[in-house]
Amino acid sequence: MTPAGVDSWYHEKESAWLYRQVAAAEADPAKSALFLKLAAAAEEQAAKWQLAAQRDTAGAAATRLFVPSLRARIVARLLSRFDPRSLRPILAAMKLRGLSIYSAPLAVAGHAMPTSLAQVGARHRSALGGGLRAAVFGVNDGLVSNVSLVLGVAGAGAASGYVLTAGLAGLLAGALSMAAGEYVSVRSQREMYEYQIALEREELAEYPDEEAEELALIYQARGVAIEQAREVSQALLANPQAALDVLAREELGLNPDDLGSPWQAAFSSFVAFALGAAVPLAPFLCGFTGAHATVGAVAITLLALFGVGLGLSLFTGRDALHSALRMVLIGGGAGAVSFLVGHAVGVALG
Repeated sequence: MTPAGVDSWYHEKESAWLYRQVAAAEADPAKSALFLKLAAAAEEQAAKWQLAAQRDTAGAAATRLFVPSLRARIVARLLSRFDPRSLRPILAAMKLRGLSIYSAPLAVAGHAMPTSLAQVGARHRSALGGGLRAAVFGVNDGLVSNVSLVLGVAGAGAASGYVLTAGLAGLLAGALSMAAGEYVSVRSQREMYEYQIALEREELAEYPDEEAEELALIYQARGVAIEQAREVSQALLANPQAALDVLAREELGLNPDDLGSPWQAAFSSFVAFALGAAVPLAPFLCGFTGAHATVGAVAITLLALFGVGLGLSLFTGRDALHSALRMVLIGGGAGAVSFLVGHAVGVALG
């Protein structure tokens, strides 16, 4: 079997293994059964590749033993702690099928249209996946920017006290900048939502029948019979406050549940960046000085970058080891350039 065939066999085996992990983590028996069926289908496909491998001795040997990849094992560990719905972005990056059950509208009274505000919003929520991704990127920003600053100052020949002072200043400045940017971003989103929902409130009060018809046409475009769509839209718009939420989601494409609090977003960004930026400062804070402190900062930063790369692989779909090493090279390269530039400036000024 060709190398591509071996890759296909491995992909199907890993998919089957992950489907079983998802099924075990899924509390809903119907959803769990779906993923077990998908696991069985993946196993059947892997068996077909296995049969093809029997015509090639080398290929057959390559498919005798299946070991889940590092990335798959990380995902399985996350599934043991969090529910599959909240990990949907990560599972999608693993190319698992059947995830639409976490975004499709719930079936109610014989049809697929939502009939309550909670059902309208349920398919939009995947807070953990987005929050985890933001945290990983925030830590990464803090790591790379502050280790570059620390190595630049150390390369210039500054004493350890000055290096630590510069690093703490970089941590505080970067974290505050990230927090301010996140606050402005989320606050602006909320202001946009509040402005558009105010316009929608006026239209709903002045043209209720037209708004109901617009919503019915949206549902009709999704495959619902027009009369049934009109009944559902009239029922949803019977409650003015609930109607505004429905119209925001269905007509404006806005989901207030995803906007979050500006202060919470700012705080989360501050903490994530500060945690990353604090890593290269640890040796200096522990009392190390001179070359020992610099080497220690480089070592623990590279280790942290390796961990960040593993985390990023959950969202990018890339091989975990490849992603980790790439992150080490990128962050290490930025630190090396900063050190060389700092050294050159120190020599020129000295």
